[in-house]
Amino acid sequence: MRKELDSTTELAILEAARKVFIMKGFDGARMQEIANEAEINKALLHYYFRSKDKLFEAVFIEAFVKLVPAILIVLNSKLSLFDKIRDFVEVYLDALNQNPHIPIFILHELSHNEDRLSRIVRSSGLNPTLFIQQVKDEISAGNIIPIDPRQLIVNMLALCIFPFVGRPILKTVLFNQSEQEFRDFIQTRKAVVPSFIISAISKKQSS
Repeated sequence: MRKELDSTTELAILEAARKVFIMKGFDGARMQEIANEAEINKALLHYYFRSKDKLFEAVFIEAFVKLVPAILIVLNSKLSLFDKIRDFVEVYLDALNQNPHIPIFILHELSHNEDRLSRIVRSSGLNPTLFIQQVKDEISAGNIIPIDPRQLIVNMLALCIFPFVGRPILKTVLFNQSEQEFRDFIQTRKAVVPSFIISAISKKQSS
């Protein structure tokens, strides 16, 4: 029974922290706010997570662990390159939509703790080797323009991540603060981004 209570409390803390980090970012979030959101006292929060830094890392790892298997399935699948790009974008946008704190964590870690972020990514098992080779094979077959596979990967990631990093500005400038319009926009990007990338690298379409 004690283990069940511990597990329930920890899940409540992680859920509360996720909400507060999304609303306030890392620097704006306060442990007391997270304790209030989880409906526990601050001392109990510190019992489970000694610091805001440790809690932020736990929230990120929880989301990242859920994301990695889906990405690995796509990257290591036997799909064609273009279908793989389409699936990758859909999976990644869905994950970011459900876990908008991921970009916040990445930006924070890049400026404060780059080594820890690198360690988390390395331990995740993410390995784009097969995808990189597939891109090279498509170039050799004359199906796509010559492009550094690493550039392609970065382009795919950037086109997915930026709307979430720039969410406050985009909602103000483009969507009149409407969360629903922003969500509809992200849904549309599942088709727009792959189409843009495929058009850019396809020899048939670019010739």
